[in-house]
Amino acid sequence: MTNRPSPVSLRVKPGPTRLAVTGIGNALLDVISRDHREAYRDLGLVKAAMTLIGSEDLGRFIEAMGPTVQMSGGSVANSIAGIAALGGAAGFIGKVADDDFGDRFAHDLRSLGVELDLAVADASEGATGRCHVFISDDAQRTMATYLGASNRLGPEDIREPLIARSEITYVEGYLYDLPPAKAAVRKVVEMAHLHDSMVALSLSDMFCVERHRHDFLELVTSDVDVLLCNETEILSLFEVSSLPRAYELLDELGLLAVVTRGPRGADVVTATGVVPVAAHDVEEVVDQNGAGDLFASGFLYGLALGADPVEAAELGSLCAGEIIRHLGARPEVDLAALAVDAGLL
Repeated sequence: MTNRPSPVSLRVKPGPTRLAVTGIGNALLDVISRDHREAYRDLGLVKAAMTLIGSEDLGRFIEAMGPTVQMSGGSVANSIAGIAALGGAAGFIGKVADDDFGDRFAHDLRSLGVELDLAVADASEGATGRCHVFISDDAQRTMATYLGASNRLGPEDIREPLIARSEITYVEGYLYDLPPAKAAVRKVVEMAHLHDSMVALSLSDMFCVERHRHDFLELVTSDVDVLLCNETEILSLFEVSSLPRAYELLDELGLLAVVTRGPRGADVVTATGVVPVAAHDVEEVVDQNGAGDLFASGFLYGLALGADPVEAAELGSLCAGEIIRHLGARPEVDLAALAVDAGLL
C-alpha cells in the first residue's frame, strides 16, 4: 500500500528488454573497518576523501585496519546495486582480474539481478581493485583505493549491447585516473548518444575533480545530460566560492544537475531554477560511505521511470537515508518496499 498516489508509479517503466540504467565504473571490493584509533591519520590519508594507493601499499593498509568487513563496492557499482534493489533492471560494465575478489564482485551483482559485461584483465594489469574504507567515530569515511585491474578498462573493453538498451548511461568520474579509461569513457558517450541513452556523470570526489577538471568541463559542456555531485565537487569544478555562482554556470550550460549537501539535503538545478530537497530523517548515522552512491540510485531510477527531477531526488534522499544507518554501501533492507511505503514508487 502506498501512502499517497505517486506520479512515478503511474508512469510506464522501461520495457522488458530495456534497462533503466547501465553504469560504467571501477569494479572494487570494499574492505571496511571502524577506525576508532583514527589510523587513517598515521597512514597519511586526508579525512573524508579518497586517496589512490599502489599494490606495494596493500599489506601496510590491511595491517593498520584491524578487523574488517568485506563486500563488493565501487561507487557506480553501488548505485547500480541500489537500482536493482529498487526493482529496476540495470547493467554494469567494468574490469576485474581472474581472482577470488573478481569472482566475488561478479557474484554479488549477479545475485541482485544486474546484467554484467565484465572484461577480465591480463595478469600484468594487476589484481581486482579494492577500496580500504576507514569509518571514524563521527561516521565519516576516509578511503584508500588500489584501482588495480578496474582502472585498466580500455575502449576495447566497451561493448554495445547493454548501453544500446539503457534509458540512462551512468559514468564514474574516478575512471579518469588512467588514460585508457578516458578513451573508454569517450566510446561509452558516443554509443549512448547513438542509441538515445541519456548520459549521466558523477564527479566522484573533489580531488578527482582537481585532477581532471579540464576533461570534466569538456564533458559537461558537450556530452553530459545529467550531472551528479556534491557541493565541494561543483565548487571545485567551476573554481568558484559560492553555490549560487556555480548554479548560474550550470544554468548557462543547460544541464540538469543535482548537488548533494549531506544533512542539508540536495539541490536540484534545472532550467526553471533551483529546488531544495530535504535529507531523509535518520536517528543515528553509522556510516556515510555510499550515501551519494545510493542517492544516485534513487535519482537515476526515478528519472528512468519518467519522474520529474524533484520527485527523483526525493527517492534518492530516501535511499541515501537507508544506507547511512548501517556499515557498508549496499542496502540491507527491501528498498523497493521502503519506497512504496513512502509513496515514491
